[in-house]
Amino acid sequence: LKQVFNKDKTFRPKRKFEPGTQRFQLHKQAQASLHSGLDLKAAVQLPSGEDQNDWVAVHVVDFFNRINLIYGTICEFCTEATCPVMSGGPKYEYRWQDDKKYKKPTALPAPQYMNLLMDWIEVQINNENIFPTRVGKCEGDVL
Repeated sequence: LKQVFNKDKTFRPKRKFEPGTQRFQLHKQAQASLHSGLDLKAAVQLPSGEDQNDWVAVHVVDFFNRINLIYGTICEFCTEATCPVMSGGPKYEYRWQDDKKYKKPTALPAPQYMNLLMDWIEVQINNENIFPTRVGKCEGDVL
């Protein structure tokens, strides 16, 4: 059982924030507040003077890392043979559509669905137009 809950075992490499950046500092602040036993509502409130988009981005990446860790603990037990359908119980089946390879909602085995989902999330997180990593003025900004 100890193997299943190994904090270093992830499905994909953990996303990290560059030390010395504002997002790194926000990440550290978020981690400290979550580990201090504070009220969860207070822990996720935007710190005074911080940018809401940066705060949300930090939590999105942290959530991705946590889901990655959780999925990493079960992925070896969920194979195409043992999990032939991506479902949320007997009433709900998830189908994949990406308008590229899968033009219509398509039933997939859970591992294949999760691989596609995690790839899609990673593309979104790495998209500088959605989650810019540079703080401050960019080249071409007018003063």
